[in-house]
Amino acid sequence: MSKVLFVVFNSPEAETAQGFASATGLAFDVLYVGSASGSPAGAGAVFHVPAAPAADSLAKPLAEHARTYSHVAAVSSMQSKDVMARVAGILDAAMVTDVISASGPTTFKRPIFAGSMISTVETLATPVVLTVRPAGFTKGAVQGGPAAQELSWTSEGTTKKVSENVHGSSRPDLSQAKIIVTGGRPLKDAETFEKVIGGLADKLGGGVGATRAAVDSGIAPNEAQVGQTGKIVAPDLYIAAGVSGSTQHMAGIKDSKIIVAINKDPDAPIFESADIGLVADLFDALPELQSKV
Repeated sequence: MSKVLFVVFNSPEAETAQGFASATGLAFDVLYVGSASGSPAGAGAVFHVPAAPAADSLAKPLAEHARTYSHVAAVSSMQSKDVMARVAGILDAAMVTDVISASGPTTFKRPIFAGSMISTVETLATPVVLTVRPAGFTKGAVQGGPAAQELSWTSEGTTKKVSENVHGSSRPDLSQAKIIVTGGRPLKDAETFEKVIGGLADKLGGGVGATRAAVDSGIAPNEAQVGQTGKIVAPDLYIAAGVSGSTQHMAGIKDSKIIVAINKDPDAPIFESADIGLVADLFDALPELQSKV
């Protein structure tokens, strides 16, 4: 029987399960992978695992549990792509990444060439492993059922975690944030970035993003990077300050409902994609915006 197993690595991701399953026309189960305290309502099964376990130690038990399903899906993220690719290898299954829409159980659309083209992919056999972008599917709470089945999990794999460096923050995760304020390399240093970009984001109750150039130069932390090589985001409001608008960055924000660009260069490429553009120095515009919120 065809059925979707939707793998969830943090609770908010479960909201995409219903929309994706509806698009495929299939029934679905939710499998939560994470801490005991974070299990979402409606999860049918759980793997209680330590924070950020190695991908190869997760892939084998996930694959074993997924063998009775025709589709294994997860929200697109750095973690899911790492884990799900290994699951596909173990199952000898086809894999489709960054799905933005589905037309039944075998036909999917995904962006290619940094989002400049949309490819239609048809899968001819099952199982199939997928990662999906939440913006392409309706969200809704998963209906609660019987108590979640506790699945046994043992840390087996060749990868060993040597150390972990966590930047704690009360700001919303970029993948779930409804408002994101992003800064680029003109912010000069980490202190300025936090004051100008972080200050406005906190006033708006939003998340903080950064370009790859800002991350590479040490201005912003790695987890803030937005773009093709960072996080794919789809907020209601995306404010880009001092961001030129490279193809790689735009590929990560193209699903934003409203894009606001603030740049003192009137010829910056981002103005071609922005819904609202302001030609101004970000060091003047953002503090003024913050003062008026």
